[in-house]
Amino acid sequence: MKRVYCLYRVSTKKQVDKNENDIPMQKNACHDFVIRQNDWSILKEFSEKGVSGYKVSAQNRDAIQELKDAAVKNEFDVLLVFMFDRIGRIDDETPFVVEWFVKHGIEVWSVQEGQQRFDNHVDKLMNYLRYWQASGESQKTSMRIKNSMEQMEIAGLYTGGPVKFGYRLVDSGLVNKKGQPIKKLEIDPAEEAVIHLIDDMTVHNGYGSWRMAQYLNEHGYKTHTGKGFTSMKIIRILRDSYYCGILPDGRTSEALQKLRIRSDDMAKQIGFILDQRNMKNEEKRHVARNTKGKALLSGNVFCAHCGSRLVTIRYTDRYIRADGSEYSVEQAKYACYHKSRKLCECDGQTTYQADQIDKIITQIIRKLFSCMTGAPEEEKLQLLFKQQIARNRAEQKKATLEISKSKDQLAKLQMEIGKSLTGDSVYSPEDLSQAITVLKEKISAVENKLVKLQDEEENKKSSVDLITSAYNQFKSWADEFDTATLEQKKMIACQLFKRVEVGRDYKVSVELNMTYKQFCNEWGNEASIYMAV
Repeated sequence: MKRVYCLYRVSTKKQVDKNENDIPMQKNACHDFVIRQNDWSILKEFSEKGVSGYKVSAQNRDAIQELKDAAVKNEFDVLLVFMFDRIGRIDDETPFVVEWFVKHGIEVWSVQEGQQRFDNHVDKLMNYLRYWQASGESQKTSMRIKNSMEQMEIAGLYTGGPVKFGYRLVDSGLVNKKGQPIKKLEIDPAEEAVIHLIDDMTVHNGYGSWRMAQYLNEHGYKTHTGKGFTSMKIIRILRDSYYCGILPDGRTSEALQKLRIRSDDMAKQIGFILDQRNMKNEEKRHVARNTKGKALLSGNVFCAHCGSRLVTIRYTDRYIRADGSEYSVEQAKYACYHKSRKLCECDGQTTYQADQIDKIITQIIRKLFSCMTGAPEEEKLQLLFKQQIARNRAEQKKATLEISKSKDQLAKLQMEIGKSLTGDSVYSPEDLSQAITVLKEKISAVENKLVKLQDEEENKKSSVDLITSAYNQFKSWADEFDTATLEQKKMIACQLFKRVEVGRDYKVSVELNMTYKQFCNEWGNEASIYMAV
């Protein structure tokens, strides 16, 4: 009796017990085949469920490795499969796996295709062609599935996996090839409100991901699975472009835009804050990692003497009064990190009273915002940009005419060269050469100027929306600053100032973020941008 080992495999777990290529069907076919051989006996069976023969290498498949080990030990005589592609579908690997078994004395049989032999070159060629074709079919299937999934995604349909927080599944009215209903995504109003809460507290209150998760859990909010929020879950929500109606690869559609929860402006602000808090930007960071402390400039203030970041500390002043009673008061202070740890030679103060620095910064902010009283409304701002673009185009037209005129002159001078060489021109060759050189330099300079003007126009066009958004944000801060909470004031200061430096005797200088600097240049006092108090 020939000892038989059987191998059954399905590529996806959905195939198990569900369609014509499932494990039970393969098993029954192999058993019937063995009965017809009379002298065969099945000793062992291997089943691989949800293992792709196209994507998973034989060396990473436990069943193949066990079969190879058994073949080396001469434990069986025949390897039987329903079809040869159950062994694998990798064109540059599977044919050699089959050949390996045959070389080790194992007969390789398929219920559908018979025995694979290697008696001649034709057998080897047929063996290779079989798996080359199987590999091609897998590639085609993979492409069809990928294209189908991409089309479903762009249409806002459900393609499987966990549903994103903020959405729920509803019937789309469509069915798949098997007659099963296809689901689509829909915004869940209750969860949408939570996402807006996360966005708002991140941007305006400076909540970090851990603190945000703690806040949601304390107030009873749950994820889809009924579990509490984690820091990583918050980060994923904040980073996910799907909430802007955009897929990870940048594609969007009308259907996806209907699923939009977050505005582009909010996404930009969130991205800026998260990037600023990233450790790799430590030296350039000017957004506080958290807003829990009582100091206004937590994480956003530097020593004017050594450039080190000033850290916030809590300090308790104690002394004994004349009457013998003890006076004690807890204060927030900014401390020069490098000087306090003697990491460098810093001639600045070691600590500064936080309330005095914060009072100065508050005065500077109010002075900056006061310049907005004479600022134009949004419509006027856009009109201003249009006027700037119009002036730019007028300069472009002037430059174009100048180039055209100069090129005409150049053509005339070049025509004079031949006459000059024959003595029929009033110009000498030397004069012509010098005039042509000067004219070419002039043309080149004007052409360079034209390119710059064209680039400026494109930059103006692309920045109108961004500037308008930043302008509205700036005006909003000006209106709400006095009534804002300390957390909100911290975030305003973080985003408004690129750098705040503090020196001896509480000399404070600030540098505005470039985005907001232009508004003070245009309508306020330019000295407001680099202030010293």
